[in-house]
Amino acid sequence: MSELFVRTLREDPADAEVPSHRWLVRAGYVRRVAPGIYSWLPLGLRVLQKVEQIVREEMNAMGAQEVRFPALLPRDPYEATNRWTEYGPNLFRLADRKGTDLLLGPTHEEMFTLMVKDLYSSYKDLPLSLYQIQTKYRDEARPRAGLLRGREFVMKDSYSFDIDDAGLQASYDAHRATYQRIFERLGLEYVIVSATSGAMGGSASEEFLALAEIGEDTFVRSPGGYAANVEAVQRPLAPAQDAAGVPAAHVEDTPDSPTIESLVALSNERFPRSDRAWEASDTLKNVVFMLVNPDGSRTPLAIGLPGDREVDMKRLEAAVAPAEVEPFGEADFERYPSLVKGYIGPRRPGSDVGVGLDAGGHGVRYLTDPLVVEGTRWITGANQAGHHVYDLVCGRDFASDGVLDVAAIREGDPAPDGSGPLGLARGIEMGHIFQLGRKYAEALGLKVLDPNGKLVTVTMGSYGVGVSRAVAAVAEASCDDKGLCWPRNLAPFDVHIIATGKEQAAADFAAGLAATLDAAGIAVLLDDRKASPGVKFTDAELLGMPTSVVVGRTLAQGFVEVRDRASGDKSEVAADAVAEQLIALLRP
Repeated sequence: MSELFVRTLREDPADAEVPSHRWLVRAGYVRRVAPGIYSWLPLGLRVLQKVEQIVREEMNAMGAQEVRFPALLPRDPYEATNRWTEYGPNLFRLADRKGTDLLLGPTHEEMFTLMVKDLYSSYKDLPLSLYQIQTKYRDEARPRAGLLRGREFVMKDSYSFDIDDAGLQASYDAHRATYQRIFERLGLEYVIVSATSGAMGGSASEEFLALAEIGEDTFVRSPGGYAANVEAVQRPLAPAQDAAGVPAAHVEDTPDSPTIESLVALSNERFPRSDRAWEASDTLKNVVFMLVNPDGSRTPLAIGLPGDREVDMKRLEAAVAPAEVEPFGEADFERYPSLVKGYIGPRRPGSDVGVGLDAGGHGVRYLTDPLVVEGTRWITGANQAGHHVYDLVCGRDFASDGVLDVAAIREGDPAPDGSGPLGLARGIEMGHIFQLGRKYAEALGLKVLDPNGKLVTVTMGSYGVGVSRAVAAVAEASCDDKGLCWPRNLAPFDVHIIATGKEQAAADFAAGLAATLDAAGIAVLLDDRKASPGVKFTDAELLGMPTSVVVGRTLAQGFVEVRDRASGDKSEVAADAVAEQLIALLRP
């Protein structure tokens, strides 16, 4: 410790939002360079390298081969797949002195595809799985939580190449099983959930989420086994209803009722139902957003959903990607005067106001929730200030331009597959696997000869693991109110020896014990600093090595104290037997 390049801190960093961020900085594992960018110090680097080694061992065991690409990449391959545009502002773009466009790689599908195209030409060369562990870059709009959401990060990305869909499925299954072994070795409690593909493209995809209350990903699961990221949940259309007895739609004066709550209260006061009270779920809320497309063009989008539901912004962003979502501002309302703020409703036949496209495709596109189906009866805006329309029936009085399921999923909602009520939980995305199919191979011309001598397009899979994120996820799962608490297979050192007191005998014994353990292949951190016992004990808990040995006052009686960081258990062990005991424990 007197030589280790580390400086522990007694105060939390000002920007720390989650425990892992706080402890990794305070314990001297990482240091912030800029928002979302961190330097690794010796202790942190040792943990990162252990995570990398676990990932590398498991990838090698499944037969994948390691390569390494540069992080600085040319524009052309990403232009060919349209990801130069689709990635939008998340892509770090730059130009060299000649004005040639370059990028810092967020993922490397294009480069792997081109490498295989360059070297392989026959079905006999397949199947093939390649991987790398490398630094990636994404220009996150809101980097946060330390290593959990950064702009520079270490990732393992691998890619499979197969001659047909059956081969892709086999490669996908092999990666899935490998990921399970990786996360089990990391000691993470995780779930596998269905997910969206986003900018990666492709068909089937799944995420591996480490359970964590501070996780950015919300997922659902049912007693019957359904599990999905909320962005991937697709509720089925509700059954159509019989509206034969519903009276004709009628517009009513509803002053001072621009919100769902005020509308329901006024409706029950002035227009009561005979069968029950009006509820928020009887109202049709129409929310307008502005979509900013990758080319910079702006398109309005209106979403109709029951008034007791809210739009989930993450679900909406995933549904409209690569476009970005912005609120519909005052300037937008001025540009679209047919939209009356607080009283927006669907366009009705023969009307030129409201949301929905006309026969010529003009107007504001209007998509509705799966609960808004033929025959459902609504109260909604009448497209004039202070007025709402009652008994407006979907299919009879208005139609939408399509269905968009972006309402916030609620605890207790039925699972889409009928497997029971959904429960909500949060997690940290640790891995994501995709069946890319032929998107990249077709865009970049990756073809091989099949057994009949015919050129066929290769089908691909893409598989990512957040390596640097795993350091933070494990820290998050294992830390306590005193600091880090590493599992033994990831800890920077196996044993932390703490020499206390001023007696030279304690210092000499601690140094000798460290040398003995080191010779046995056990990694030892020796606290030989001229510091008080309190400082040393506090730092030992902060740094989080799984086992510590206190050499102090009891040495005169022939004993030292062995402490377990995770359980807090302490035991006195004979000084002349402690090395043998630790070697037996750590190197059985």
